[in-house]
Amino acid sequence: MENKMFCYQCQETAGCKGCTTFGVCGKSPDLARMQDLLVYVTKGLSAVTTALRAQGETVSADINHYITINLFTTITNANFDNEVFYQRVFETLRIKNKLLDKISDKNNLPEAALWNASTREELDEKSVTVGVLSTKDEDIRSLRELITYGLKGLAAYMKHANELNYDSEEINAFMQKALASTLDDNLTVDELIALTLETGKVGVDGMALLDSANTGTYGNPEITKVNIGVRNRPGILISGHDLRDLEQLLEQTKDTGIDVYTHSEMLPAHYYPAFKKYDHFVGNYGNAWWKQKEEFESFNGPILMTTNCVVPPAPSYKHRLFTTGAAGVPGCVHIERDENGYKDFSPIIEMAKTCQPPKEIEKGEIIGGFAHAQVFALADKVVEAVKSGAIRKFFVMAGCDGRQKARNYYTEFAKALPKDTVILTAGCAKYKYNKLNLGDINGIPRVLDAGQCNDSYSLALIALKLKEAFELTDINELPIAFNIAWYEQKAVIVLLSLLYLGVKNIHLGPTLPAFLSPNVAKVLVENFGIAGIGTVEDDIKLFLE
Repeated sequence: MENKMFCYQCQETAGCKGCTTFGVCGKSPDLARMQDLLVYVTKGLSAVTTALRAQGETVSADINHYITINLFTTITNANFDNEVFYQRVFETLRIKNKLLDKISDKNNLPEAALWNASTREELDEKSVTVGVLSTKDEDIRSLRELITYGLKGLAAYMKHANELNYDSEEINAFMQKALASTLDDNLTVDELIALTLETGKVGVDGMALLDSANTGTYGNPEITKVNIGVRNRPGILISGHDLRDLEQLLEQTKDTGIDVYTHSEMLPAHYYPAFKKYDHFVGNYGNAWWKQKEEFESFNGPILMTTNCVVPPAPSYKHRLFTTGAAGVPGCVHIERDENGYKDFSPIIEMAKTCQPPKEIEKGEIIGGFAHAQVFALADKVVEAVKSGAIRKFFVMAGCDGRQKARNYYTEFAKALPKDTVILTAGCAKYKYNKLNLGDINGIPRVLDAGQCNDSYSLALIALKLKEAFELTDINELPIAFNIAWYEQKAVIVLLSLLYLGVKNIHLGPTLPAFLSPNVAKVLVENFGIAGIGTVEDDIKLFLE
């Protein structure tokens, strides 16, 4: 049977092979094809901007940011609104066509840079021909997608940095050149492998830029206990990753009698000093993104989705779900920014005033805030604990959570780790174990949460700091093991960045990416020691050898 669509960019793709009839994430075949087309025309625009730079011309920040948001909008679980993608494809073509007039020699431009359309019928017809499977060679296809997914993850970091007025022409130029390169049929497997590693290098730069943006704007995260219960006042729940959206929401809800709660990846916002001045910023509600249907139901108040990690909502609370930024759900109100970056959240606030307080689903506190600056402050204590034998090994268990039962492996793994080991985490993978009572080692908690998946840079810096403290020449000589859960494209750029930093023997689960062809997977295994997961007992034994 002919495929209605083809997508294998996330870990939960059907059969670990590819979604062909309907997306496991909830996207329809029509939406999948239109996302493919947006990626295609964005690559075409990137080929034009790359040619312009080669002529010595400047590409405006507005165009750079448009390309970034195009990529971010196609990340798994970000936007389910077909209309958004039609509009963005047409606008991308308009921008590209205007820039084409400036190109002195168009002969070397790829077909994607020259293609044009003026009707939706033309878009629909083209979308069928430009998807993943349009690249016939399996290994070339695998590497092109690995690079593209890494760039989608990098686009997420850049979008958040851009919101805080941080930017990098070098990163923008690389992203666009790399996108254009995935259209080049003359590139060999070896050249694409080199570009993959270069994507990891620039991924580190992107994570560093976002870290500077977040800490420069909101301060360095501090060790913080976060309430997971509720108060008896109406509330607004904010999810996703965008700290600027949270800041604006907190400002607009001051003195309104409404409490603000974080959900999933927004939890680490509590660690930043700048947000602690808001006494109506009261805690975290719920768990990782995939439980949102039941948790959004019980929250009772409105929910603001700021980025990806949207699950198509149930009808019972859909009217309470609002989106902004790259996120989108048809039928839900979308909050746009004005020309100054201001977002008017008054519709959400007015709805909250009419809602019942959240239903309590748990009680207690969780602790976090162990980003690089905080861990550096504890460096002497940590190093002494390692030297004395109190800490035998660190386990980096960053990444993503998800629906599959196989992910319970990470809960059981955390429970089974010896009590002289410490977990370093970032991302929503932490919800598999951050509410377990795993204790501490000489006052150092056994789960050190550095923040969002966007904050994985902290884990790399911590590893490099330990390498320096122990005067080692190779990061792989550290007592650190990497057992990472992945789900979507931000995890891909983190992986590529770790490979660039020289980290080897990373275990990825619960399955290896479906977009790795056997030959590409073999390269990663032979050169970097990439491996999947086994049983908890066998893996712990292997890691502790």
